[in-house]
Amino acid sequence: MAANGRNSMGWFFGFKLHLVINHVGEIMSCALTLANVNDRKPVPKLVEWLNGWLFSDKGHLGQAFMEELKKQCIELFTKVKKNMKERVINETQSFYLSRRGVVKTVIDQLKNCCQIEHSRRRKPENAFTSLMAGLVAYAFKPRKPSVRTDKINAGNPLPYIKLVYSI
Repeated sequence: MAANGRNSMGWFFGFKLHLVINHVGEIMSCALTLANVNDRKPVPKLVEWLNGWLFSDKGHLGQAFMEELKKQCIELFTKVKKNMKERVINETQSFYLSRRGVVKTVIDQLKNCCQIEHSRRRKPENAFTSLMAGLVAYAFKPRKPSVRTDKINAGNPLPYIKLVYSI
């Protein structure tokens, strides 16, 4: 059922949890894939009912992928690789792109506080039940990691935009 996969830390055996969160740390959607699935594959399904800006890491780079998301009214922002041409973005977009690390904080809280990482279950059903229980427990947390938007556009409210961070 599980598969071998590779990430920035090396090879591992298991699954990947893909999350889409908003700027206040709420989980908007999630997907569980085998470890060997490309990170871009579940994204269109994860954001199919969202619109606005999507901030992600370099693993989601690709012109065809960006065009596919544009058809869904999603504008993708990532940092560029060293050999790529810089993309012109405004100050607000740059601010939110620099705060993409809030996703790592959410993942850390899911792993450590909600205990979704270390699942030594004998049956897959029990492992998935444990994962779902951890996601629900996170949803009921009163204080979630968030991006403080009061630092930008002081006095001018931000236009209504769904800010989504993905891992």
